[in-house]
Amino acid sequence: MVKSKTTTPILILLFVGVLMGALDISIVGPAIPSIEKALYVGARDLSWIFSIYVLFNLVGISLMAKMSDAYGRRSVYILAVAIFGVGSLVVSLSHDTTMLLVGRAIQGFGSSGIFPVASATIGDVFPVEKRGRALGLIGAVFGIAFILGPFIAGIMLLYFDWNALFLINIPIAIVLMIFAAKLLPSKRLEKKNEIDWSGIIMMAMILTSFTLAVNNIDTHRMAESLGSWSVLPFLMVTFLLTPILLMYESHQKEPVLNVRLFRSRQVRIVGFIAFGLGLFQSTIVFLPKLAVDLFGVEPSRASFMLLPVVIATAIGSPLGGRLVDKVGSKVIIITGLTIASVALFLLSLLTRNIMLYYTAEAFLGFGLAMRASLNYIMLNEVQAIERASTQGILVIFVSIGQLTGAALVGAISATSLGRTTGFGLAFLVMTVISVSLVILALFLKNRKLELAGR
Repeated sequence: MVKSKTTTPILILLFVGVLMGALDISIVGPAIPSIEKALYVGARDLSWIFSIYVLFNLVGISLMAKMSDAYGRRSVYILAVAIFGVGSLVVSLSHDTTMLLVGRAIQGFGSSGIFPVASATIGDVFPVEKRGRALGLIGAVFGIAFILGPFIAGIMLLYFDWNALFLINIPIAIVLMIFAAKLLPSKRLEKKNEIDWSGIIMMAMILTSFTLAVNNIDTHRMAESLGSWSVLPFLMVTFLLTPILLMYESHQKEPVLNVRLFRSRQVRIVGFIAFGLGLFQSTIVFLPKLAVDLFGVEPSRASFMLLPVVIATAIGSPLGGRLVDKVGSKVIIITGLTIASVALFLLSLLTRNIMLYYTAEAFLGFGLAMRASLNYIMLNEVQAIERASTQGILVIFVSIGQLTGAALVGAISATSLGRTTGFGLAFLVMTVISVSLVILALFLKNRKLELAGR
């Protein structure tokens, strides 16, 4: 462990790094009209400005996390930030759609090493009784990013071209690399892990196929879409390769996906909850559409109506992290899932009471803020040489949940009699899932067992 005086600047360094990566998701939305006009981006390619970032983030997580466990946090964190900076430069210099998407892919790949390495570093430098508050602060970054992102983008676009939104990342990345070289621990772990390249390639193929399949689904023609050439082959690759990967990894000495970890009841439960968390997070994407249908507001105003969920997440994450250190992860997870269940049920009622709608949004934000507790459990359940890898696995579970949730909500809403009624049914399904996860969370370790490491 690192001395307490040193942990504060390390936490600030990690916070800024994660914030930089998160902001590049939230600032793209306001910049879309300018990018579309400047580069003549087609309507079909617009969605890929988001999707390709997420895809390469998923593909890179396993490799970056494993490299961090094998070669140390400092070198991989600096490498990830450097790659992100290069991607930002490519995006800012883009003169056509292809170059823009290549830059976004490089950015996504670089960001894949920032969050899991940050979480693993917290496990390295903070004692178990203080990890919760640090993880909570890092978790709050995403809420803060979605508040600051549109604001920063709006101000900068008044005075600069869209390129400046990405060009600003370069000096920030340089500063981060300089301070990372000074502050982050450079000591390699006692056991040097080998890189499981075959496992990484197979996992990348599975995640890529799953992402392409989900993005190509036409929710208005669900049955026909699932059997189309743009979806079915990718789904087949996903379902065929997944059991092969699991069998292969179970026989590897240094697997990228340590199947043996799932012998732990804690890890299995966290996997299910992380997937559920991703499902619930995906519903936020549909809240502006629901607001338009319920209240008849303009789409631009509907986006601002998301503030309650964003602010609640930004406040709830550090608060929940501090409480984890006092009462343990089990209490926070059960409380968070219960609050989320109430929120999802209120939204399923399709209330036209604006205050009740905002209350449901705030509850959803506070409920989802328990994610730091999942990171906390995974840090406690593994040895130092696997911390980054397991944090990466956790991110993958959440991301798969997000992709699945978006497709699920879209499918339910499209197959219902009316879109608004469909949203209500979708939120009700999510409520049932959330209540089921509350029951599952009852089987997590209590605080005493957590501290005892049993």
